[in-house]
Amino acid sequence: MACNEVFQYSIVSALMDGVATHGTPIARVLAQGDHGLGTFRNMVGEMIVVDGEVYQMKADGSVVHISNPEETVTPFATVTRFRPTMHTRISLTGKEDLEALLTRLFPAAKNHFLAVRMDGVFRRIHFRTAGGQISPREGMVDVCARQTVHSFEGVKGTIFGFRCPQYVMGINVAGDHMHFITDDRQRGGHILAFETEGEVDVAAAQMSNFHLELPTEDDEFNQATLVLQAQGIKAVEG
Repeated sequence: MACNEVFQYSIVSALMDGVATHGTPIARVLAQGDHGLGTFRNMVGEMIVVDGEVYQMKADGSVVHISNPEETVTPFATVTRFRPTMHTRISLTGKEDLEALLTRLFPAAKNHFLAVRMDGVFRRIHFRTAGGQISPREGMVDVCARQTVHSFEGVKGTIFGFRCPQYVMGINVAGDHMHFITDDRQRGGHILAFETEGEVDVAAAQMSNFHLELPTEDDEFNQATLVLQAQGIKAVEG
């Protein structure tokens, strides 16, 4: 994969239908990118890929480094070989500020993908983590209904992820989808709200090449209805 191209394994609609028993080794995903997010087998926690390392965010908000990516499986992941084309420093009061900033910096990117990273101190940050399926084929709406929300103040770390265009809803998550990890790599989760403590470093890149790999030899995927559940995706992804 070249820099600033999107690689994705499976689709979000499959997670909505509970397709999460199988997948692909995370090592295969890492071969395609060093910046990204996703989940793990049975949707047990969420995935962070930052600086080429993979971390698992657990339901209690703790983070575990994945030291054996060859043996650990993901049913869904999105990554890129991130090389930012824009840098700025700015103070942001929340997700709406970030959305406006990215729109201003990339005015022609409405129908393209963006990769985003912010490093700095956050005055407040709210994130959630999910504990995983309690039965096979349990859908993501039910899994996330048991999510745990965590809040921190004055914490240093990294917010990162993607903006995806509206037409990929169901394939991915349309809009801004961000995760957070602390500088010490001990805590993290899916961003619900944040506010920076002064200015933070923001880096981003626009991407126009999208590579999708679908599961093979996976009965769950082959039997899933994969009908777009736009409202359910919006509800679980916040």
